[in-house]
Amino acid sequence: MSTIKCLIVDDEPLAIKVIENYLQRLSEFEIVAKCESAIDAFNVLQNEKVDLMFLDINMPMLTGIDFVKSLEKKPEVILTTAYREYALEGFEISALDYLLKPISFQRFLKAANKASQLINTKEAANSKTQPKAPQAVVSSGTSSNSEEPPYIFLKVEKKMVKVALEDIIYMESLKDYLRVYTSNGEMVVHYTLTKILENLPEDEFIRIHRSYAISLKKVNAIEGNQVELKNGKMLPIGRLYQQIVKDTIYSKGIMPNS
Repeated sequence: MSTIKCLIVDDEPLAIKVIENYLQRLSEFEIVAKCESAIDAFNVLQNEKVDLMFLDINMPMLTGIDFVKSLEKKPEVILTTAYREYALEGFEISALDYLLKPISFQRFLKAANKASQLINTKEAANSKTQPKAPQAVVSSGTSSNSEEPPYIFLKVEKKMVKVALEDIIYMESLKDYLRVYTSNGEMVVHYTLTKILENLPEDEFIRIHRSYAISLKKVNAIEGNQVELKNGKMLPIGRLYQQIVKDTIYSKGIMPNS
């Protein structure tokens, strides 16, 4: 069962807090972002994978209904509103459910279960119809030869490719796939960023964004909310990762804390 990525959109901070609190009780759901306007939500959808959106209807500038209608590709939607008369409009956009404020946890849980069943069923169906992708088998270790650096094995197509940890520059999440950038090139494997990090030394690799993890040894500088790697690549630091990334990098002495 994969994690369901959620976006909360409501112009009332208190309403956002209620849904955030409910979602935090359910391990299957993960909050990608919280927005107080449809415009901010649009920007999130352009840059993040979102499976489920909790969307208020009555918002300034652009209503939740009009916002969904404007999207070419949209996630599953659960509407939230204090106005019962908007219920029929939910059918126009094929909303998964309709939650009337104030939302009880019992009613919220019912909607969340419905979303979980639908999203997981769709993903299972898609995985059966997609061509078989290269699998990744992560195995780490060191040789009895003390001069050989630590390494991992990645299964790329039909080959087990040995990759020295010191050669890895950064890794990019591609939903169910992973692109590994090394000093010798790049490779794509069927693996998740979370899973591969469990097999790598945490004092050498760190996640900086929902889509990126880097080798701490390859950091050249931090500029604003971006990390500059030694190969010149600039990667964004996600909002939720900013403090831990900067603290970790500074503590490693990679750059002065100034």
